[in-house]
Amino acid sequence: MLPLAARASCPYGSALSVPIFVSLASFTSLFHCLSPAVNSSLLSPYAEFDHLRVILVEPRNPLNIGAAARAMSNFGFFHLRVVNPYELAFREARSAVGAAPLLVRAGEFKTLTEAVEDCNLVVGTTAVGQRQLQHPVRRLEQAAPLIRKRLATSRVALLFGSEKRGLSNAHFSHCHWLLRIPTREEHRSMNLGQAVAVCLYELARDPQAVSKQEKHLPAAAADLERLTGLLLDALRSSGYLKTKLGGSQKPRSAAPVDEKIRRLVRRLHLSASDAELALGIFRQILWKSRNDSKLSP
Repeated sequence: MLPLAARASCPYGSALSVPIFVSLASFTSLFHCLSPAVNSSLLSPYAEFDHLRVILVEPRNPLNIGAAARAMSNFGFFHLRVVNPYELAFREARSAVGAAPLLVRAGEFKTLTEAVEDCNLVVGTTAVGQRQLQHPVRRLEQAAPLIRKRLATSRVALLFGSEKRGLSNAHFSHCHWLLRIPTREEHRSMNLGQAVAVCLYELARDPQAVSKQEKHLPAAAADLERLTGLLLDALRSSGYLKTKLGGSQKPRSAAPVDEKIRRLVRRLHLSASDAELALGIFRQILWKSRNDSKLSP
C-alpha cells in the first residue's frame, strides 16, 4: 500500500474519496499496482502522458507529496508541480519510494497563475459537498476520456488542493472545468496521495481510448490570463467597473469580479489563434480609449 503517513481526510486534496464505481477487488488490485513490483506492461504508458502536469496547490504534508510522486511514477506520469507548499523540505519525503528523481525535478511555484500558464486545459478536482460551483463538474470516468483526448495534442494541468481546505473558488477560476470521484455521500474526502493515485489510474488504465487529435490548438492558460487582464482593464477604462478616487485602478486580487471574468474567458474555449486575435482587439480598444481620454477637454 501507499505509505501515506498523513491519514487525515482532505477535501481533494480534500477532494476525492474512494470511488464507489470501483469494486473491492479492483481497488485492491490498484494498490498492488502501486507496489515496487508493479507490472508496467499492463499500463503501457503512451507519449501523450508526457503532456500531463499534476499540480498540488498549497499541500501541507511532505509525505502526501511523496505519495503523490510515487503514484505518478507507477502510472507513467513524470511532471509534478507544487504551488506554495507548507513544508519546503518536501523533496526529501520518504514516502516517494522509487520516485525520488521525480520529486527532485518537481517544479515549485509561488502562484497558481505561474504554474498553469503553459497549459491549454486546466482541470480542478473537488468533492463538491455543499459548495455552489460555477463550473461544469464531471465524474472521473467521464472526465478521463476528455483529458486523454486533449493530451494527444496539448498540455493539461490536473489540480489538487491542500489537505485542509482543497481548492478555493479563486483556484477554481483558473479551471476550464472540474472533476470528482463519485464517492459515498457519507464519506466524501480522501487522502491527497490516494486521490492522485485514483485519478492517474483512471487515465492510465485505458490508453487505447485516446481520441482523434483536435484540429485547433487550444489557447494556453498564459494567453487566457493576459486576455482576462486586458478585459478587466477595458471594463475599468469604460467605467463598467469602478476605479478608486484619483483615477487609479483597483489593485488586482482574487476579488469576485476578477474570478467571474476569468471563468467567463475560459468558458469561451478559445483556440490559440482566436486568443491572439482577441488580445490584439482589446489592446487596440484600450489604446484608443486612453488616447481619446487624453484629447478630451
